Amino acid sequence: MAEQPSPGNEVAVLGGGCFWCVEAVFTDLRGVKSVLPGYSGGHVDNPSYEQVCGKDTGHIEVARVEFDPAELSYSDLLRVFFATHDPTTPGRQGNDIGPQYESAIFWQNDTQREQAEAVIAEVEAQKVYDAPIVTKLLAPARFWQAEDYHRDYFALHPEQGYCQFVIAPKVAKFRKQFQDRLKK
Repeated sequence: MAEQPSPGNEVAVLGGGCFWCVEAVFTDLRGVKSVLPGYSGGHVDNPSYEQVCGKDTGHIEVARVEFDPAELSYSDLLRVFFATHDPTTPGRQGNDIGPQYESAIFWQNDTQREQAEAVIAEVEAQKVYDAPIVTKLLAPARFWQAEDYHRDYFALHPEQGYCQFVIAPKVAKFRKQFQDRLKK
């Protein structure tokens, strides 16, 4: 289980497909202090990657994003989240298929839940996607940190096929669309 955030910081727990992708995007966002890949929402304590991929633990691959709300609002963090994954496909992101790849926001308090609802309404009103948003808004659930080999996966394995063909385009899109919000 992850530690409490540093004083003054907040935590967002987001499922947007493979946690390698979510981690790679948020690592570069100004105001983000740390990103940890992990699992949340299931009924198995301390699940392994293999168990989660077995599709019967109930867990979703997530990233625990610790951020400084003085530098980055939760709503702006969610706008990046919705711009960097497809929130209209239940149980999948691209070729990653299964319940562990759900689009999900595990809100941490009522304010986050309300802000998530507002950002979803905003994105839907902008008609960014042709299909309705199916992102699950879920109550806080225990976060289980993924195995160490998942941390910084994109940074450590940029030559790996999945990184080149799936993660790199998402990161490039993010960096182009949010260049004014990148860490210096």
